[in-house]
Amino acid sequence: MIDGRTKLAGVMGWPVGHSRSPMLHNYWCRINGVNGAYLPLPTQPEHFSAALKGLMAAGFRGVNVTIPHKEAAMRLCDDLTDTAKRAGAVNTVFFENGRIIGECTDGTGFCENLIAHGVKIQGRVMILGAGGAARAVAAALLDRGCEVVIANRTLERAEALTAAMQGGEAVSWYDWPALLSGCSLLVNATSLGMEGGSEFDWLPLLSQAGPHLCVADIVYTPRETPFLMAAQSKRLKTVDGLGMLIYQARVGFRVWFGVEPKVDEDTFELLAASLR
Repeated sequence: MIDGRTKLAGVMGWPVGHSRSPMLHNYWCRINGVNGAYLPLPTQPEHFSAALKGLMAAGFRGVNVTIPHKEAAMRLCDDLTDTAKRAGAVNTVFFENGRIIGECTDGTGFCENLIAHGVKIQGRVMILGAGGAARAVAAALLDRGCEVVIANRTLERAEALTAAMQGGEAVSWYDWPALLSGCSLLVNATSLGMEGGSEFDWLPLLSQAGPHLCVADIVYTPRETPFLMAAQSKRLKTVDGLGMLIYQARVGFRVWFGVEPKVDEDTFELLAASLR
């Protein structure tokens, strides 16, 4: 029951109805006995600044921000964590003593999901894509000592990304398949394969993959993308994107609600069932 002591958080987006975050956070509140509530907060872009400051004034602990508000959130923050600065993005906001603190948990969630699947984060990593998700993942991997290579259909975007992060190497989209033999991890950080579609035949592009290559996708609808299915046909280890969604949420939950939520099979099944 919501009362005067209920801790409040939510997710701001436009639209926001697709977000699984309310389901996940409210489930964690319920099983951990937390007097908390996490709300979907549909916010039009022109009202975002006023809404964010209003939520802080109304006593919210913080929010997640999703499309199209991530850049606006970053500009409104009074302070940014080192991770957010390097990722160049904010997806999690904490309200502390009248200040807006910005964090980016996507890269951390990606890495924690790999570790949970028994993947060692080391060596040379190939990331496909140069958007916001690619940058968050690349920043987290660079922080963990990996050698990061960014391949993008527009080479200039990959070069701009590595320059902004002050780390990594940019290569042409057409060059990445020939570089796989020296990589320990291949990451699809594009939207290719989302909702089951793909304009690529991935299988021939993986012909140079070594037997120990791990292949990961940030897409989670569907969980088995054409990219992952091609890797599985070559008997490569694969990691889907659902775990990234779950693990990135833990940081916000811990700060807003004061509990470290457990990620287990029931958590995965809750989210997986909502996607079927």
